[in-house]
Amino acid sequence: MTKQMNQSDRMESDDTPVTIDIILNVKPSCREEFERVAAETIAAAEMFEGHLGVNVFRPDDSSSLQYRIVFKFDRLSNYRLWESSEIRKGYLAQLNRLIVDEGKFQVLTGLETWFTLSTNKAILPPPRYKMFLLTWGIIFILINFMNRLVIPNLSFLPPPLATLLVSGLMVFAMTYIIMPRVTKLFAKWLYPRNHDAQQ
Repeated sequence: MTKQMNQSDRMESDDTPVTIDIILNVKPSCREEFERVAAETIAAAEMFEGHLGVNVFRPDDSSSLQYRIVFKFDRLSNYRLWESSEIRKGYLAQLNRLIVDEGKFQVLTGLETWFTLSTNKAILPPPRYKMFLLTWGIIFILINFMNRLVIPNLSFLPPPLATLLVSGLMVFAMTYIIMPRVTKLFAKWLYPRNHDAQQ
């Protein structure tokens, strides 16, 4: 697991939101201890600035103790602070004793964080051209909405301040409202293999 964690050194340098996807195979005799240490690790991560939440997917089949943990940070720089912290290193050493192998570790940044589904499978981003087309279409609609209903009501503000406000509203809407729903709506087109496998 430590070796795979080091792969995050190759991540993008942009200070964008990040989604961290971890899959671990727990030793059968260590399940209770793993649950305890994992809960303590998650609680520690929540204390760090920029932590946006975590989802824990527990194994459905008792014969395979595979856990998946997905958590998000608002910025790559804030995630780096957690990643390099001594408290995380301490918990990581404890977790490494409780798992069968190194596990799988993914860090998604930028637009890829908009295209993540709630599933117990590893996060596989869709092709970039699909992300581009879908994002382009949504932004086109948003810009027209802003031009008609929002910008005319901001004429009393200086142009730079109005632009700052409008761009902030667009990014907020894309990140927290629109893209999570649009991703589910277009899931069959974005992730055809995943859906075929589930049927």
